[in-house]
Amino acid sequence: MPEGDTLWRTADRLHRALADAPIILSDLRWGELTGDLRGMRTLEVRSRGKHLLHRLDGGLTVHSHLRMEGQWRVVHPGPQTDAAMRRSDLRAAMGTADWTALGLRLGMLDLIRTRDEGTLVGHLGPDVLGADWDPQEATRRLLARGGLIVDGLLDQRMLAGVGTYWASEGLFIERVLPWTPVADLGPERTSALLDRIHRLMDRAKDHALQSSTGDLRRGYESYVHARSSRPCRRCGDTIRVAMTGEAPQQRTIFSCPTCQGGYAPTDDRQPQAPLGSGSKRGTAYRPRSGA
Repeated sequence: MPEGDTLWRTADRLHRALADAPIILSDLRWGELTGDLRGMRTLEVRSRGKHLLHRLDGGLTVHSHLRMEGQWRVVHPGPQTDAAMRRSDLRAAMGTADWTALGLRLGMLDLIRTRDEGTLVGHLGPDVLGADWDPQEATRRLLARGGLIVDGLLDQRMLAGVGTYWASEGLFIERVLPWTPVADLGPERTSALLDRIHRLMDRAKDHALQSSTGDLRRGYESYVHARSSRPCRRCGDTIRVAMTGEAPQQRTIFSCPTCQGGYAPTDDRQPQAPLGSGSKRGTAYRPRSGA
C-alpha cells in the first residue's frame, strides 16, 4: 500500500496541476456518489497520512484513499483524457483546460463538505509529513498504546503515513527488533526511532522512487524491505520476513536477526524464499546514508 511520502508527492502533483483553475470536467464513478464540480476551483490538494483531500472553493472536499492498487494520474486534455474516460477502472476524473486528474482503481472515494473532513480523517494521529507533525505526541500515543513497536508504527491512530516499508527500514536502521514491546524501548529510543522515520520519509517525498539507503538504483533502494533470504547490507546475515498483527490485518515485516537482535516469535528459522527484490545475491553495496 502506498505510504505517506507517496501520498504527499501525489497531492503535490495534483495541486500543481489543478490549483486555481476552474474545473470543466467532472466525473465521479463510485456507487451512488453524485456531484457536479464544474465551475469550482481547486483551493488545495493535501495528503493526510495515506488519505488525499482535494479541497474546492465550493466548500466541498473530494476524499480518496488508494488502498493497494489505486493511483492518481495527471494527463493532458484531448486523446489521453478521452482514452482514460473509457477505462473500466476509472473512478474519478477532474479536469481543467490544461490538465486532467484521473483516479484509477481507487480504494475509497467520497465527496463531503470540507468542514466535515474530520469524520473521515479525524481519527488519525500526527501526520509524519504534515504541518501537524508532533513527535512528542506520537511518542506519547505509542507508549500509551503499548504492545509491539511495529504494530504501533502501523496503527494510523498513533501516527499517520507509515506502512510496512518505512516501519521495516526505520526499525532496521535504528537496530530495533520489530517485535520489541514499546515499554521496553522507553520514551528516548521511541522518540529517536520516530525522528529517524520522519527524516527518511521527508527525504523520500521528493523522489519518485522510495529509498531508505539514499541510492535510487533498482535493487539498492532498501536495507531489508523485500529482501528476505538475501544478505544484510550491514552485517551479511540473512534477512528474514515475518507477519505481524491479527488476521485479516496482518502485515509483512522484514528484519535482520543480527543487527536487530533476534527473530519474530513466529519465525521457525528455516530457509525462506526471496520476496519482492530484483537485486542479485551477493551484489556489492556501498551505503550512502550512514545506517
